[in-house]
Amino acid sequence: MFFSGDPSTRKRVALGGRSTKERDRQKLLEQTRLERERRSWQRKQTSAAIKIQKFYRGRKDMQATRGEIREQFYRTYGKRCEKADSHCFCPDSAFLRQLLFFFNANNVGDFSILVEVCRFLRQYMQEQGDLVSLFAGMDYSSKKALVDYRVKQLAYTCIQAVCKNRDKLRKQPSLLFSGSSQPMVLLLEAAALLIEPNLPWVCKTVGYLLQRNILADFREIILILQESTRTASCSEFLSSLERLLGLMIPHTGQMPCSCPSVDLQWSFSSQLLTVPFLWRLFPHLKEVFATQGYGQYYIHQMTFCMKNYAGVLPKDLSPELPGYACLLGNILETAGVALAQPNCSFEMAIDLAAVLTCLLEAVTPLKKSSQENKESSMLSDDDVMSDDDFMSMTLNKDLEQHILSVINSRFLLQLINALFGPLRVGGLNHEQSDRRRVAAVDAACAFLHVAVDTFPLDQILIVLAYGTELVTVLWKFIKWCHENDKWPVLSELSQYLGGEAPGWLLPLAVFCPVFKHMLMLTDNEEFYEQGKPLPLEDIRCLIVILRQALWQPLWTQPKIACNQVKGAAKSLSNNRSRSEILQHKVSVEASQLLSQLQDWNNRRQFTPPSDFHADGVNETFISQAAVENTKAHEILKQAPFLIPFTSRVKIFASQLAAHKQRHGSQAVFTRNRFRIRRDHILEDAYDQMSALSEEDLRGLIRVTFINEFGVEEAGIDGGGIFKDFMENITRAAFDCQYGLFKETSDHLLYPNPGSGMIHEQHLQFFHFLGTLLAKAMYEGILVDIPFATFFLSKLKQKHNYLNDLPSLDPELYRHLIFLKNYKGDISELELYFVIVNNEYGEQKEEELVPNGRDMRVTNENVITFVRLVANHRLNLQIRQQSTHFLRGFHQLMQKEWIDMFNEHELQLLISGSLESLDVDDLRDHTNYAGGYQKDHYVIEMFWEVLKGFSFENQKKFLKFVTGCSRGPLLGFKYLEPALCIQRAGGAASDEALDRLPTSATCMNLLKLPPYTSKEQLETKLLYAINADAGFDLS
Repeated sequence: MFFSGDPSTRKRVALGGRSTKERDRQKLLEQTRLERERRSWQRKQTSAAIKIQKFYRGRKDMQATRGEIREQFYRTYGKRCEKADSHCFCPDSAFLRQLLFFFNANNVGDFSILVEVCRFLRQYMQEQGDLVSLFAGMDYSSKKALVDYRVKQLAYTCIQAVCKNRDKLRKQPSLLFSGSSQPMVLLLEAAALLIEPNLPWVCKTVGYLLQRNILADFREIILILQESTRTASCSEFLSSLERLLGLMIPHTGQMPCSCPSVDLQWSFSSQLLTVPFLWRLFPHLKEVFATQGYGQYYIHQMTFCMKNYAGVLPKDLSPELPGYACLLGNILETAGVALAQPNCSFEMAIDLAAVLTCLLEAVTPLKKSSQENKESSMLSDDDVMSDDDFMSMTLNKDLEQHILSVINSRFLLQLINALFGPLRVGGLNHEQSDRRRVAAVDAACAFLHVAVDTFPLDQILIVLAYGTELVTVLWKFIKWCHENDKWPVLSELSQYLGGEAPGWLLPLAVFCPVFKHMLMLTDNEEFYEQGKPLPLEDIRCLIVILRQALWQPLWTQPKIACNQVKGAAKSLSNNRSRSEILQHKVSVEASQLLSQLQDWNNRRQFTPPSDFHADGVNETFISQAAVENTKAHEILKQAPFLIPFTSRVKIFASQLAAHKQRHGSQAVFTRNRFRIRRDHILEDAYDQMSALSEEDLRGLIRVTFINEFGVEEAGIDGGGIFKDFMENITRAAFDCQYGLFKETSDHLLYPNPGSGMIHEQHLQFFHFLGTLLAKAMYEGILVDIPFATFFLSKLKQKHNYLNDLPSLDPELYRHLIFLKNYKGDISELELYFVIVNNEYGEQKEEELVPNGRDMRVTNENVITFVRLVANHRLNLQIRQQSTHFLRGFHQLMQKEWIDMFNEHELQLLISGSLESLDVDDLRDHTNYAGGYQKDHYVIEMFWEVLKGFSFENQKKFLKFVTGCSRGPLLGFKYLEPALCIQRAGGAASDEALDRLPTSATCMNLLKLPPYTSKEQLETKLLYAINADAGFDLS
């Protein structure tokens, strides 16, 4: 009781604030819980052990009982049924009851017995032909339940015997097919005999088989057979299996069939139509499926699962053979036959289009065709082009070719006729048919939109444009909707996009690319005279529709990156995303189509240019368009024609000014001064300027001319001499006699395809000339160079097509139009896919396609031939020259600046208007100095004289004063500095009146003596402007 010095005996105190009793209580509760869980686990273990033992004893007893019944069966009927006869199948006999009870497919003896039973059934049918009396005797109705049960069990047992031995079928197919008996064939034939259509139990039997997922077992067998070597006996087995499947597929549950419905996951569509190349194994089944209307049911059935097909279709066989692609191939192979049937309904066509659309969206875009690759390679790697390459292909090559082969003109024509038939037959004014017409357009356009994104463009567009009446029929619908304000109806009823998307979106997504493709091979007579593809009146209406449809997504929708468009539909999960992507696509396609129509209008005006301008373009919009990262700027880039030409020129000028300011191009200090001989202007300019950097080219360049006597001309270059130099060097460089350029029949310039035969460094010269032209445009100097339209397309990196050919080669154009419209057999003309080039007497034959010398032109490929010939002459022949010219051009002129203008407008930027000089406009924007005023008598005489000049003399006067024969594109209001007329010579003395007018081109200054008569003024002025004295008069 006293302290012993040992601290271990001290009383422990819980500093945590909890008593020991509380801690002991928690521990006790935890221990109790663990004990309760342990006892529960022990009870579960005991229960599980009892169940396992019970199941094991039951199975053991069942095996023993089956063994006893089997022995009893052997004693009664024999081990190979040698004691059995027809009476064994009657309801009172134990034969089938015992056999179905003990049968084990893995037991060789049981398998042999079942084969003998099947052999007996086949023999009985051959001799008697009445299975009902065999199984039911004379009174089927009283034994109906028992007979139906035994028959369906027997049929299922026969099929299971085949399915359970499928592994043996893979390992040793010869053992199962060897001999004359062919047991597997007998089993399938017996199952087929039991489900003949005329038997009273057929629906119950087939329904029972389908509910037992027998089609999944058939799928495994078929896949095994596809891997094995085909033999004669294997073919007989396939024939029996095909007959059995042919008897099962009519049982769709629709009247008069009474089969219960089957889960989609285990249906014929899911299990068998996803087997690759199914119809190669079962050609007769294909005919039955396509021609007897069963395809309509199964395709309609598939529409219910397409939104979630991944949860319905079996597991993919391999990444190259996905189930949806195999399903697509099999459906496409039968779709053409089904659509050709007289009983093909409108609803079936709608369902088919919906299923194909869904499956195509899942398929990776197929590779470009060789022709598309060839055309895309026309613009070399040096050209600045967007990357439009398709995704790499992952499908099996045979499957890919199979899908491509069935999407042909015949199939598309059948589908379009089946869908658009109601639009042609019924009038477009009946309200009761709105839903039907909308459903047809929605289904057809959804399928064709996805097909265009999936298949090679040249293949699908040629078929749609020239193998069907799609454009005509679709345009009638679009026009009807526009005139009757039916777009909201289409938007509301669209199954593909949902109710929020604009109604015009899907039809235009299909119409635009196909119509655009047709215009590429439309000749001038067809378009302007014959009203093909559409009458000009309809073209005007189309322009209005496209303009409105283009303005809405560009101005109201957020920007979508271009790289999100290609193949984006493949990963869409909701209608909103699909609609947004589609709106971007429509804006691109509509923009390109409107640009094409504007080109046609520039060739021969059929509608006012203002029809292409958007209604919402005002001064505020124009001011925003010059600022990057604004919607107005994006519209300027994608659809510049929506903005008036004069507004775009102002934007272009402001962009140039901002660019010069950023790069210090307005500096007074001049780093580059060149001495140029007038009689060797091109060679001297090339030697001195070709090595200039981009920075030097942007800066000031000053020129001193050397006359024919080797003496420097008088005058200081303040800009006027440089303008004169630019005009003279471009005239010399683009002269056809120099050999770099040639003239068309319309005296328009284009690169000489044979320039390399004349100049060894021709490509370097083209680079230099591109730089010269860019410098002229950069400095706002107009040069008189009339380029061919198809060459100006190269500055915009665009392709040229058939309608551009008349300017280059009218004779070839006429021949191609003759071929395009030829009604006879073109193959009789003995034409091949080759073209002969003739440059300076040297003929060279080139193939248009690989092995083109052996490919004859036929009625089927004549459109491709015409397109290839036009492409060769307009694009490929001048490819090298155009590429180097464009490379030099881009040193100063940015691509986005040039993209604001079409070819016709680009020519105006280069050369100005071809109309006569507007003297009144020049007079309104002229200043006076030295005593002259606008109402001075000399000034009055001067304007009268100038107005009376010919157009050529007016151009010479303008060049005399400003250094350039063309005025500013937007008028003399934009001449910088403004023209000024200064009095020269003081008083009107004889000495002063003998003087000639002089000028200072750097200041746009005319020094005009005070002549006393109009005749004297005209004589002196004409002499001065025609003297060609360079700057010696200054």
